[in-house]
Amino acid sequence: AADAGKPVKQAKADITACARYFEFYGGACDKHHGTTLPYLDGYTVLTVKEPYGVTGHVIPWNYPAQIFGRTIGGALAAGNACVLKPAEDACLTPLRIAQLALEAGLPPGALNVVTGLGAEAGAALASHPGIDHISFTGSPGTGAAIQAAAAQFNRPVTMELGGKSPQLVFDDADAEAALPFVTAAIVQNAGQTCSAGSRLLLQDGIADDFLSALGDRFRALETGPWDRDPDCGPLISARQQERVRAHLERARADGLPVLAEGRLSPNAPAGGFYQVPTLVGDVPADHPLAQEEVFGPVLAVLRFRDEEEAIRLANGTEFGLVAGIWTRDGARQLRCARRVRSGQVFINNYGAGGGVELPFGGMKRSGFGREKAMEGLDHFSVTKAIAIKHG
Repeated sequence: AADAGKPVKQAKADITACARYFEFYGGACDKHHGTTLPYLDGYTVLTVKEPYGVTGHVIPWNYPAQIFGRTIGGALAAGNACVLKPAEDACLTPLRIAQLALEAGLPPGALNVVTGLGAEAGAALASHPGIDHISFTGSPGTGAAIQAAAAQFNRPVTMELGGKSPQLVFDDADAEAALPFVTAAIVQNAGQTCSAGSRLLLQDGIADDFLSALGDRFRALETGPWDRDPDCGPLISARQQERVRAHLERARADGLPVLAEGRLSPNAPAGGFYQVPTLVGDVPADHPLAQEEVFGPVLAVLRFRDEEEAIRLANGTEFGLVAGIWTRDGARQLRCARRVRSGQVFINNYGAGGGVELPFGGMKRSGFGREKAMEGLDHFSVTKAIAIKHG
């Protein structure tokens, strides 16, 4: 909480998730295995899973505990030694967890943490000839630079590069069930979440009533110091605050209506990097607020007439990380889930409680490769085929 400015309840959830990753992958170590393949007469063919060797991990500042567990847990369980470069804005948490890992008995050298600026330490890690695989979570621009650095040694990479995730709410949705999820998906961690539900797509018939109820929820949200456990803590830095404010200033200058705002806690210290949750309505599909990752508690509202338009809007950005679909129509649920270009799709929920067991990663500019679940082990290992001729 002190490292990243998270409200205490959210920080506790992150620590719990980190522990769950290590528990999951600790139990998965002896369940990650190859197969026996039918082949020609006189042959037995099998596959084995082997570690890459040394894996490099560059993680962001928004979830320094949770993403630590997600990426390091899978890599260690697959048999790799790991070198992690935490974000310079929030490196105390990874350092403490690594220290605890040594105290718990992890062999020296299995897990290494190297701090420093991304342009120096991160670049050195990505371009090091001794690194056999790179995992990166962060912005598409930095991801491209890391890919280029790794390419000089033809190293494989796993990239999770953010999102502009839509929540599609149809006329027949259970609005009372959807409202708390829609609110939490943009307010959690002050909106500084790659999978934040930052676009709300509402069907015309439900839009006005839904926005009225959602506005009430936004106006009740409080932003303040992390140690007061508010709904929203501060943003990570002055730079991030300026980025979010620039998006809002552009929206206001373009005449987009602010439908509701949260409130700043009266005891919030002056000079904090605060941004109250903000609901912006009738956002054109091509507006930057509907296209770019704001990384703050700003929810853009778009309306649609029918299912076809909903899918077009949902797929109408460069990103494809997460999507939420709210409808009681079972056939529509599956149609939309298949047609939305997204690495994860949640139907009548959003996030599934963190989902350590669910593969996570993106499509399009949200990246490629998967972490979490058993797929995380696959992406940190190499499949070797062994063919035995025995007559």
